[in-house]
Amino acid sequence: MDIEQLIKDFLEYLEIERNVSQLTIRNYRHYLERFVRFLAGSPNPSPPPPPVKPVKISDITAENIRQYRLYLSRFTDEKGMSLKRVTQNYHLIALRSFLKYMAKRDIPTISPDKIDLPKAESRSIKFLEHGDMERLLNMPDMNTKEGVRDKAMLEVLFSTGLRVSELVSLNRDQINLDRREFSVIGKGRRTRIVFLSERSADWLRKYLATREDDLRPIFIRYSGKTPDGDDKTGESIRLTARSVQRSVEKYVKKAKLMVKITPHGLRHTFATDLLGNGADLRAIQELLGHKNVSTTQIYTHITNPQLKEIHDKFHSK
Repeated sequence: MDIEQLIKDFLEYLEIERNVSQLTIRNYRHYLERFVRFLAGSPNPSPPPPPVKPVKISDITAENIRQYRLYLSRFTDEKGMSLKRVTQNYHLIALRSFLKYMAKRDIPTISPDKIDLPKAESRSIKFLEHGDMERLLNMPDMNTKEGVRDKAMLEVLFSTGLRVSELVSLNRDQINLDRREFSVIGKGRRTRIVFLSERSADWLRKYLATREDDLRPIFIRYSGKTPDGDDKTGESIRLTARSVQRSVEKYVKKAKLMVKITPHGLRHTFATDLLGNGADLRAIQELLGHKNVSTTQIYTHITNPQLKEIHDKFHSK
């Protein structure tokens, strides 16, 4: 059977039946197309030429997968950059999911259980200690509209642990400032409740009070083109994830912090702050929107107040 049509069917299945995000579908398409080019004998060109040979589902064998894993391990792009181990795993995860879909449709091919994922590299989690976090929060200039916006933005990131994509998608009618809570649709299309601290809610009110518009987006840009007559909601001036990243980078440099933190690093800071103050791991899992608690457990390697107490109590003896 034509493997390209099967991949198309698989991606549509992810979208319709599994409710997978468009970003994940795009990534899976990229990973699987690379595998098809590998099987066709032209794994690396960009843009890819017509396949050297037609690829069928029967071409997937244990030996081909072994060779493909070797190829990913040795891969370098035109700049000499290799694939990280976690990226290699993503390729194999996509392939394994595709093979599971084949099994679901009773299409004969190699079993997905034949693909074992290599041990992932241990991740280095960057986060800020309390003093550094306070220093970062005080960097925006309160005499400018951009500064008040950025102050509110930083406070919300630290108070909620939102992903940057979740932050920039926020709308005015989504947030209840009196109850200091709102819901977001996060990774995997999972909905969760998010809570604001009193301080972050206050700064959000101050920021919105500076706005002279009634546009939907919470966080908007002030530079560049203004919305045209066709943009009634303000989508064209909604702050982008990249803009938030640049703002955080700017304030990290301004604060002269030793840790080069990112918006996702503020999410790590939120989690480690909760854990360090005794919050339950399951509660942190819910607040972060993690599907599995195993994802949340990475923070236990960073901060464990009980271990620190034991060290302080017994080491000096």
